[in-house]
Amino acid sequence: MPPVALPVRDASPLTNPLYGPNRLKLGVFGSNLGGGCSATLAERSPDATWAATREIAILADRAGIDALVPVARWKGFGGATNFNAASFETYTWAAGLAAETRRIAVFSTSHVPTMHPIVAAKQATTIDHISGGRFALNVVCGWYEPEFAMFGRPMLDHETRYEHAAEWIEIVRRLWTSEEEFDYDGRFFRIDKGIQQPRPLQKPHPPIMNAGRSGTGNRFAAKYADMVFTSFWETGDAGARAQVAALRRLARDEFGRDIQVWTTGFVLCRPTEKEARADLHRVVDEQGDWQAIDNLIRQQRIDAPDAPPEIQQARRRRLMTGWGGYPLVGTPEQITEELTRMSNDGLDGVVVSWIDYRNELPQFADEVLPLLEQAGVRSRSTRRTD
Repeated sequence: MPPVALPVRDASPLTNPLYGPNRLKLGVFGSNLGGGCSATLAERSPDATWAATREIAILADRAGIDALVPVARWKGFGGATNFNAASFETYTWAAGLAAETRRIAVFSTSHVPTMHPIVAAKQATTIDHISGGRFALNVVCGWYEPEFAMFGRPMLDHETRYEHAAEWIEIVRRLWTSEEEFDYDGRFFRIDKGIQQPRPLQKPHPPIMNAGRSGTGNRFAAKYADMVFTSFWETGDAGARAQVAALRRLARDEFGRDIQVWTTGFVLCRPTEKEARADLHRVVDEQGDWQAIDNLIRQQRIDAPDAPPEIQQARRRRLMTGWGGYPLVGTPEQITEELTRMSNDGLDGVVVSWIDYRNELPQFADEVLPLLEQAGVRSRSTRRTD
Protein backbone atom coordinates (compact mmCIF):
# COMPACT_ATOMS: atom_id res chain seq x y z
CA MET A 1 0.00 0.00 0.00
CA PRO A 2 1.49 3.42 -0.93
CA PRO A 3 2.03 5.92 1.88
CA VAL A 4 -0.85 8.25 2.67
CA ALA A 5 -0.13 11.81 1.48
CA LEU A 6 -0.61 14.36 4.26
CA PRO A 7 -1.20 18.09 3.66
CA VAL A 8 1.73 20.40 4.27
CA ARG A 9 0.74 22.91 6.95
CA ASP A 10 2.17 26.38 7.26
CA ALA A 11 3.61 26.98 10.73
CA SER A 12 3.06 30.72 10.80
CA PRO A 13 1.50 32.22 13.98
CA LEU A 14 -1.89 31.86 12.30
CA THR A 15 -1.70 28.08 12.81
CA ASN A 16 -2.15 28.62 16.55
CA PRO A 17 -5.65 29.79 17.52
CA LEU A 18 -4.18 31.52 20.57
CA TYR A 19 -3.44 34.28 18.05
CA GLY A 20 -6.68 33.81 16.11
CA PRO A 21 -9.69 36.07 15.47
CA ASN A 22 -11.63 35.48 18.69
CA ARG A 23 -11.48 38.56 20.90
CA LEU A 24 -12.18 36.35 23.91
CA LYS A 25 -10.32 33.05 23.64
CA LEU A 26 -11.82 30.03 25.40
CA GLY A 27 -10.09 26.91 26.63
CA VAL A 28 -11.08 23.62 28.25
CA PHE A 29 -9.34 23.32 31.61
CA GLY A 30 -8.32 20.10 33.35
CA SER A 31 -9.83 17.47 31.06
CA ASN A 32 -6.76 15.28 31.71
CA LEU A 33 -8.04 14.76 35.27
CA GLY A 34 -10.30 11.90 36.22
CA GLY A 35 -13.41 13.69 37.47
CA GLY A 36 -12.22 17.05 36.19
CA CYS A 37 -11.62 20.07 38.39
CA SER A 38 -14.44 19.80 40.95
CA ALA A 39 -14.00 18.15 44.35
CA THR A 40 -17.48 16.70 44.78
CA LEU A 41 -19.23 13.39 45.22
CA ALA A 42 -21.74 14.44 42.58
CA GLU A 43 -21.54 12.58 39.29
CA ARG A 44 -18.61 13.95 37.29
CA SER A 45 -16.85 13.43 34.00
CA PRO A 46 -14.52 12.78 32.28
CA ASP A 47 -13.29 9.44 33.58
CA ALA A 48 -9.55 8.86 33.67
CA THR A 49 -9.59 6.96 30.37
CA TRP A 50 -8.10 7.83 27.03
CA ALA A 51 -11.45 7.41 25.30
CA ALA A 52 -13.05 9.98 27.64
CA THR A 53 -10.34 12.64 27.36
CA ARG A 54 -10.14 12.15 23.59
CA GLU A 55 -13.90 12.63 23.28
CA ILE A 56 -13.72 15.96 25.16
CA ALA A 57 -10.85 17.16 22.98
CA ILE A 58 -12.65 16.37 19.73
CA LEU A 59 -15.88 18.00 20.96
CA ALA A 60 -13.94 21.16 21.87
CA ASP A 61 -12.04 21.15 18.57
CA ARG A 62 -15.23 20.91 16.51
CA ALA A 63 -16.94 23.63 18.57
CA GLY A 64 -14.16 26.11 17.75
CA ILE A 65 -12.84 26.36 21.32
CA ASP A 66 -9.29 27.68 21.23
CA ALA A 67 -7.27 25.62 23.72
CA LEU A 68 -6.92 22.48 25.80
CA VAL A 69 -5.08 23.29 29.06
CA PRO A 70 -4.29 20.37 31.40
CA VAL A 71 -3.51 20.37 35.13
CA ALA A 72 -0.15 18.81 36.02
CA ARG A 73 -0.75 16.52 38.99
CA TRP A 74 1.20 13.60 40.45
CA LYS A 75 -0.70 12.92 43.68
CA GLY A 76 -4.25 13.40 44.96
CA PHE A 77 -5.52 15.47 47.88
CA GLY A 78 -7.27 12.75 49.85
CA GLY A 79 -10.80 13.10 51.13
CA ALA A 80 -13.68 10.94 49.95
CA THR A 81 -12.82 11.57 46.28
CA ASN A 82 -9.01 11.65 46.62
CA PHE A 83 -9.37 14.74 44.44
CA ASN A 84 -7.07 14.83 41.36
CA ALA A 85 -5.46 11.47 42.18
CA ALA A 86 -6.16 10.07 38.68
CA SER A 87 -4.60 12.14 35.90
CA PHE A 88 -2.74 11.85 32.62
CA GLU A 89 0.84 13.16 32.28
CA THR A 90 0.56 16.28 30.22
CA TYR A 91 3.33 16.02 27.58
CA THR A 92 2.24 12.60 26.36
CA TRP A 93 -1.41 13.62 26.74
CA ALA A 94 -0.80 16.67 24.54
CA ALA A 95 1.07 14.62 21.93
CA GLY A 96 -1.81 12.16 21.66
CA LEU A 97 -4.45 14.87 21.38
CA ALA A 98 -2.37 16.90 18.93
CA ALA A 99 -2.68 13.96 16.54
CA GLU A 100 -6.43 13.64 17.14
CA THR A 101 -7.40 17.29 16.62
CA ARG A 102 -7.18 19.72 13.73
CA ARG A 103 -7.45 23.30 14.96
CA ILE A 104 -7.36 23.67 18.73
CA ALA A 105 -4.20 24.70 20.60
CA VAL A 106 -2.88 21.89 22.79
CA PHE A 107 -0.95 22.74 25.96
CA SER A 108 1.35 20.79 28.20
CA THR A 109 1.58 21.95 31.79
CA SER A 110 5.12 21.39 33.01
CA HIS A 111 6.30 21.26 36.61
CA VAL A 112 9.74 22.86 36.32
CA PRO A 113 11.39 20.86 39.17
CA THR A 114 10.37 17.48 37.73
CA MET A 115 11.48 17.99 34.12
CA HIS A 116 14.96 18.79 32.79
CA PRO A 117 14.80 21.71 30.30
CA ILE A 118 16.58 19.76 27.54
CA VAL A 119 13.96 17.00 27.74
CA ALA A 120 11.12 19.54 27.99
CA ALA A 121 12.35 21.49 24.94
CA LYS A 122 12.63 18.35 22.82
CA GLN A 123 9.23 17.00 23.88
CA ALA A 124 7.59 20.37 23.24
CA THR A 125 9.17 20.57 19.80
CA THR A 126 7.94 17.08 18.97
CA ILE A 127 4.37 18.02 19.94
CA ASP A 128 4.60 21.24 17.94
CA HIS A 129 5.46 19.19 14.86
CA ILE A 130 2.71 16.63 15.55
CA SER A 131 0.16 19.44 15.85
CA GLY A 132 1.37 21.42 12.84
CA GLY A 133 2.25 24.44 15.01
CA ARG A 134 -0.55 24.39 17.62
CA PHE A 135 1.44 23.63 20.77
CA ALA A 136 1.80 25.86 23.83
CA LEU A 137 3.57 25.36 27.16
CA ASN A 138 2.12 26.22 30.57
CA VAL A 139 5.04 26.54 33.01
CA VAL A 140 4.42 26.00 36.73
CA CYS A 141 6.90 26.05 39.62
CA GLY A 142 4.93 23.66 41.82
CA TRP A 143 3.78 23.99 45.42
CA TYR A 144 2.39 20.59 46.51
CA GLU A 145 5.07 19.24 48.84
CA PRO A 146 3.99 15.55 48.79
CA GLU A 147 4.56 15.54 45.02
CA PHE A 148 8.11 16.82 45.48
CA ALA A 149 8.66 14.09 48.07
CA MET A 150 7.67 11.47 45.50
CA PHE A 151 10.56 12.70 43.33
CA GLY A 152 12.94 12.88 46.28
CA ARG A 153 13.39 16.60 45.76
CA PRO A 154 13.44 19.29 48.44
CA MET A 155 10.80 22.00 48.37
CA LEU A 156 12.52 25.25 47.40
CA ASP A 157 11.45 28.48 49.05
CA HIS A 158 9.14 30.77 47.10
CA GLU A 159 11.76 33.18 45.71
CA THR A 160 14.21 30.40 44.81
CA ARG A 161 11.52 28.51 42.89
CA TYR A 162 11.16 31.45 40.51
CA GLU A 163 14.94 31.86 40.13
CA HIS A 164 15.11 28.18 39.20
CA ALA A 165 12.23 28.55 36.74
CA ALA A 166 13.86 31.58 35.10
CA GLU A 167 16.97 29.55 34.25
CA TRP A 168 14.79 26.67 33.04
CA ILE A 169 12.85 28.89 30.61
CA GLU A 170 16.01 30.61 29.38
CA ILE A 171 17.51 27.24 28.46
CA VAL A 172 14.32 25.98 26.80
CA ARG A 173 14.03 29.15 24.72
CA ARG A 174 17.67 28.95 23.61
CA LEU A 175 17.23 25.33 22.59
CA TRP A 176 14.13 26.30 20.61
CA THR A 177 15.79 29.20 18.80
CA SER A 178 19.58 28.75 18.66
CA GLU A 179 21.20 27.61 15.43
CA GLU A 180 24.55 27.11 17.15
CA GLU A 181 25.68 25.11 20.16
CA PHE A 182 25.76 27.10 23.39
CA ASP A 183 27.06 26.78 26.93
CA TYR A 184 25.05 27.73 30.00
CA ASP A 185 26.49 28.05 33.50
CA GLY A 186 23.82 29.07 36.00
CA ARG A 187 23.01 28.53 39.65
CA PHE A 188 20.80 25.51 38.93
CA PHE A 189 21.78 24.26 35.46
CA ARG A 190 24.98 23.69 33.54
CA ILE A 191 24.73 23.00 29.82
CA ASP A 192 27.74 22.07 27.68
CA LYS A 193 27.30 22.63 23.95
CA GLY A 194 23.53 22.58 24.09
CA ILE A 195 21.68 22.22 20.79
CA GLN A 196 18.37 20.90 19.49
CA GLN A 197 17.25 19.82 16.05
CA PRO A 198 14.71 20.19 14.62
CA ARG A 199 13.46 23.44 16.04
CA PRO A 200 9.75 24.09 16.64
CA LEU A 201 7.52 24.99 13.71
CA GLN A 202 6.25 28.15 15.45
CA LYS A 203 8.54 31.15 15.24
CA PRO A 204 10.24 32.39 17.24
CA HIS A 205 8.97 29.57 19.48
CA PRO A 206 5.73 28.11 20.91
CA PRO A 207 3.87 30.44 23.29
CA ILE A 208 4.43 30.14 27.03
CA MET A 209 1.76 30.51 29.71
CA ASN A 210 2.25 31.09 33.43
CA ALA A 211 0.13 31.99 36.45
CA GLY A 212 1.60 34.69 38.66
CA ARG A 213 -0.18 35.06 42.00
CA SER A 214 2.37 36.81 44.25
CA GLY A 215 4.39 39.93 43.48
CA THR A 216 7.36 37.75 42.52
CA GLY A 217 5.09 35.51 40.47
CA ASN A 218 3.57 38.44 38.62
CA ARG A 219 6.98 39.83 37.70
CA PHE A 220 8.15 36.41 36.53
CA ALA A 221 5.04 35.94 34.38
CA ALA A 222 5.26 39.45 32.95
CA LYS A 223 8.90 38.87 31.98
CA TYR A 224 8.75 35.34 30.59
CA ALA A 225 5.16 34.42 29.63
CA ASP A 226 3.14 35.25 26.54
CA MET A 227 -0.14 34.40 28.33
CA VAL A 228 -0.49 35.29 32.01
CA PHE A 229 -3.17 33.90 34.31
CA THR A 230 -4.79 36.17 36.87
CA SER A 231 -7.66 35.72 39.34
CA PHE A 232 -10.20 38.11 40.88
CA TRP A 233 -13.36 38.11 42.94
CA GLU A 234 -15.46 40.40 40.78
CA THR A 235 -15.53 41.99 37.37
CA GLY A 236 -15.31 45.72 36.74
CA ASP A 237 -13.04 48.47 37.98
CA ALA A 238 -12.49 46.92 41.42
CA GLY A 239 -11.77 43.43 40.09
CA ALA A 240 -10.82 42.03 36.71
CA ARG A 241 -10.25 45.35 34.96
CA ALA A 242 -7.79 46.51 37.59
CA GLN A 243 -5.94 43.18 37.64
CA VAL A 244 -5.63 43.06 33.87
CA ALA A 245 -4.44 46.65 33.61
CA ALA A 246 -1.83 46.14 36.34
CA LEU A 247 -0.37 43.07 34.63
CA ARG A 248 -0.23 44.73 31.22
CA ARG A 249 1.40 47.81 32.73
CA LEU A 250 4.00 45.69 34.54
CA ALA A 251 4.90 43.76 31.38
CA ARG A 252 5.07 46.91 29.25
CA ASP A 253 6.82 49.29 31.64
CA GLU A 254 9.25 46.88 33.29
CA PHE A 255 10.06 44.53 30.42
CA GLY A 256 8.86 46.20 27.20
CA ARG A 257 6.53 43.31 26.41
CA ASP A 258 2.91 42.89 25.28
CA ILE A 259 1.12 39.96 26.92
CA GLN A 260 -2.25 38.26 26.85
CA VAL A 261 -4.09 38.03 30.19
CA TRP A 262 -6.24 34.99 30.94
CA THR A 263 -8.24 33.62 33.85
CA THR A 264 -10.04 30.43 34.85
CA GLY A 265 -13.79 29.98 35.06
CA PHE A 266 -16.29 27.41 36.27
CA VAL A 267 -19.45 26.97 34.16
CA LEU A 268 -22.77 25.72 35.49
CA CYS A 269 -25.40 26.49 32.86
CA ARG A 270 -29.09 25.63 33.34
CA PRO A 271 -32.39 26.79 31.75
CA THR A 272 -33.12 29.07 34.74
CA GLU A 273 -30.96 30.78 37.33
CA LYS A 274 -32.95 29.06 40.07
CA GLU A 275 -32.06 25.64 38.66
CA ALA A 276 -28.39 26.62 38.32
CA ARG A 277 -28.19 27.87 41.92
CA ALA A 278 -29.97 24.77 43.23
CA ASP A 279 -27.55 22.52 41.34
CA LEU A 280 -24.59 24.48 42.67
CA HIS A 281 -25.91 24.02 46.22
CA ARG A 282 -26.25 20.29 45.65
CA VAL A 283 -22.78 19.87 44.15
CA VAL A 284 -20.97 22.03 46.70
CA ASP A 285 -22.89 22.21 49.96
CA GLU A 286 -24.52 18.79 49.93
CA GLN A 287 -21.98 16.65 48.10
CA GLY A 288 -18.74 18.61 48.24
CA ASP A 289 -15.53 16.91 49.38
CA TRP A 290 -14.63 19.42 52.06
CA GLN A 291 -11.82 17.27 53.45
CA ALA A 292 -10.00 17.26 50.12
CA ILE A 293 -10.35 21.04 49.84
CA ASP A 294 -9.06 21.58 53.38
CA ASN A 295 -6.07 19.37 52.58
CA LEU A 296 -5.46 21.39 49.42
CA ILE A 297 -5.68 24.71 51.27
CA ARG A 298 -3.15 23.57 53.87
CA GLN A 299 -0.72 22.59 51.13
CA GLN A 300 -1.20 25.84 49.25
CA ARG A 301 -0.88 27.72 52.55
CA ILE A 302 -3.71 30.04 51.57
CA ASP A 303 -5.72 29.44 54.72
CA ALA A 304 -6.08 32.75 56.58
CA PRO A 305 -7.22 32.11 60.16
CA ASP A 306 -7.71 35.83 60.77
CA ALA A 307 -10.09 36.23 57.82
CA PRO A 308 -13.80 36.38 58.66
CA PRO A 309 -15.52 32.95 58.49
CA GLU A 310 -17.62 33.98 55.51
CA ILE A 311 -14.47 34.88 53.54
CA GLN A 312 -12.82 31.59 54.41
CA GLN A 313 -15.93 29.69 53.35
CA ALA A 314 -16.16 31.61 50.07
CA ARG A 315 -12.56 30.65 49.26
CA ARG A 316 -13.25 27.00 50.01
CA ARG A 317 -16.36 27.01 47.82
CA ARG A 318 -14.47 28.57 44.91
CA LEU A 319 -11.69 25.98 45.15
CA MET A 320 -14.20 23.16 45.15
CA THR A 321 -15.52 24.12 41.72
CA GLY A 322 -13.02 24.48 38.94
CA TRP A 323 -9.89 24.99 41.03
CA GLY A 324 -11.09 28.43 42.12
CA GLY A 325 -12.26 29.55 38.70
CA TYR A 326 -14.52 32.57 38.40
CA PRO A 327 -18.14 31.32 38.78
CA LEU A 328 -20.21 31.46 35.60
CA VAL A 329 -23.49 30.20 37.01
CA GLY A 330 -26.92 30.78 35.48
CA THR A 331 -28.69 30.75 32.13
CA PRO A 332 -26.92 30.83 28.75
CA GLU A 333 -27.78 34.53 28.52
CA GLN A 334 -26.37 35.30 31.98
CA ILE A 335 -23.16 33.40 31.28
CA THR A 336 -22.80 35.23 27.96
CA GLU A 337 -23.26 38.58 29.71
CA GLU A 338 -20.60 37.71 32.28
CA LEU A 339 -18.08 36.48 29.71
CA THR A 340 -18.69 39.58 27.59
CA ARG A 341 -18.12 41.74 30.66
CA MET A 342 -14.84 39.92 31.30
CA SER A 343 -13.78 40.55 27.71
CA ASN A 344 -14.66 44.23 28.07
CA ASP A 345 -12.52 44.29 31.23
CA GLY A 346 -9.57 43.44 28.99
CA LEU A 347 -9.24 39.69 29.44
CA ASP A 348 -7.96 37.85 26.38
CA GLY A 349 -8.98 34.35 27.41
CA VAL A 350 -10.80 32.13 29.91
CA VAL A 351 -10.16 28.43 30.46
CA VAL A 352 -13.31 26.80 31.78
CA SER A 353 -14.36 23.59 33.48
CA TRP A 354 -17.67 21.90 34.23
CA ILE A 355 -18.94 19.26 36.62
CA ASP A 356 -19.85 16.95 33.73
CA TYR A 357 -17.68 17.83 30.73
CA ARG A 358 -19.17 15.12 28.53
CA ASN A 359 -22.69 16.56 28.63
CA GLU A 360 -22.11 20.20 29.57
CA LEU A 361 -19.45 21.02 26.98
CA PRO A 362 -21.85 20.24 24.07
CA GLN A 363 -24.54 22.29 25.82
CA PHE A 364 -22.07 25.19 26.17
CA ALA A 365 -21.20 24.89 22.47
CA ASP A 366 -24.85 24.84 21.41
CA GLU A 367 -26.32 27.45 23.77
CA VAL A 368 -23.55 29.84 24.87
CA LEU A 369 -21.09 30.06 21.97
CA PRO A 370 -23.71 31.36 19.47
CA LEU A 371 -24.66 34.09 21.96
CA LEU A 372 -20.99 35.06 22.35
CA GLU A 373 -20.77 35.32 18.56
CA GLN A 374 -23.81 37.60 18.55
CA ALA A 375 -22.16 39.68 21.28
CA GLY A 376 -19.13 40.18 19.05
CA VAL A 377 -16.50 38.52 21.25
CA ARG A 378 -16.31 35.24 19.30
CA SER A 379 -16.12 34.44 15.58
CA ARG A 380 -18.24 31.74 13.97
CA SER A 381 -15.41 31.15 11.50
CA THR A 382 -13.44 29.20 14.10
CA ARG A 383 -15.99 26.39 14.29
CA ARG A 384 -15.33 23.19 12.35
CA THR A 385 -18.09 22.33 9.92
CA ASP A 386 -17.02 18.78 8.96
